[in-house]
Amino acid sequence: MITRLLGRQPLGLLLAVPYIVFLAVVFAYPLAYAVWISFYDYVFAAPGMGLDHEFVGLANYRAAISDPRVRQSFVNIAVFLLINVPLTVLLSMVLASALNSITRWAAAFRVAFYVPYVTASVSLIGVWMLLFSEEGLVNTVLGPLAPSPSWLTNSALAMPSIALYVTWKQLGFYVLLYLAALQSVPRELYESASMDGAGAVTRFRHITVPSLRSTTLIVLILSIITGANLFTEPYLLTNGGGPDGASSSPVLMIYQKGIQQGNPDVASAIGVLLVIGVGLLSLLSARLTKES
Repeated sequence: MITRLLGRQPLGLLLAVPYIVFLAVVFAYPLAYAVWISFYDYVFAAPGMGLDHEFVGLANYRAAISDPRVRQSFVNIAVFLLINVPLTVLLSMVLASALNSITRWAAAFRVAFYVPYVTASVSLIGVWMLLFSEEGLVNTVLGPLAPSPSWLTNSALAMPSIALYVTWKQLGFYVLLYLAALQSVPRELYESASMDGAGAVTRFRHITVPSLRSTTLIVLILSIITGANLFTEPYLLTNGGGPDGASSSPVLMIYQKGIQQGNPDVASAIGVLLVIGVGLLSLLSARLTKES
């Protein structure tokens, strides 16, 4: 009976209990509570006030969907993902393959790629704002080709600029994932392909890419989840999603609706819609990766 309940490795289950409790407390319970709030007319109240929350059905979802700023935030995050996810997968795979083929200075290059990922976002954002400001280094180099208004104050370029920044910052983590996966690819495959006359591009397409399919799925899902939770970058880079909401994100809207405006019910509805969207994108990515 005990074996049936705990499985053949009860010690493994016992060791996993702290993490299961952590997931339940930090992720599962808040998500379930947010779903519950999204169906009620909910307001923040001091402990002991005992306010009754009226069930309103899908009213909060209708309020969220009918808000043009919320709709714009979802469009913005779609633009972000269309730029960030393909760039992340392509660049991290190519850079990992290049790092895997070199022998000299390999460790130095790996550290150089990883440093932006572990550096505090606030400090990096400060440097990025200086580079892409009206009189920053990028505009100075471009000269008359520089956009006007500048990158982060241009409604057409604000979100693509943020997507490029996040791609650069997160790239080191995904490069290390691909590097770890490349260690399991037999060198003999590349040597045999070279002897048969296959060039570097051919070896990359027919050996590297198929061998990294499972890692690519992980990178896809992680980059989608990370991108969908975009908050710090638009909050700091474009002063809370400017100009005119061109770089706002659903998570930023959740903060503004729930904390600044005191509407946690509508904010929860936005969060639930975001979770559903991320789940569907992750399932689609998994299916496309398996079929490719």
